[in-house]
Amino acid sequence: MGLNLKRVKYDSLNSRQKENFNFLKLSAILADYGYMTMRLSDDWQGADFIAQHVTDGNFLKIQLKSRLAFGKKYRGKDIYIAFRSDKDWYLFPHDQTLVRVLKKTGIGKTASWSKRGGYSFPKLPKQVAIILKRYKI
Repeated sequence: MGLNLKRVKYDSLNSRQKENFNFLKLSAILADYGYMTMRLSDDWQGADFIAQHVTDGNFLKIQLKSRLAFGKKYRGKDIYIAFRSDKDWYLFPHDQTLVRVLKKTGIGKTASWSKRGGYSFPKLPKQVAIILKRYKI
């Protein structure tokens, strides 16, 4: 008797299931680049998970987001942000990318950034997509 596997519809998942789904999808992509991942039970230094390279031992602290987001709480922590936009995945260094995005957009003047300490984009804007092009995986 064979397995009766059926693909799950992402939109039918709840928020916790989507987070788990995204972690596993991204882990599979990172494995293609030699990174093994380890999920953290509680954010460690702002990271949801760690990715370590199999040959050089380099490790990345990664915060997984459902969309492009920046946060003041991630500054100075050597955090990488990972998110999916349509079918594309991005993995970028938070701090150096934030500097470029603040220069190219008006997010630094928003109440979300100045009062709440974070900003997320519902959709990936073209001017920011240009900045993130090099971080598409």
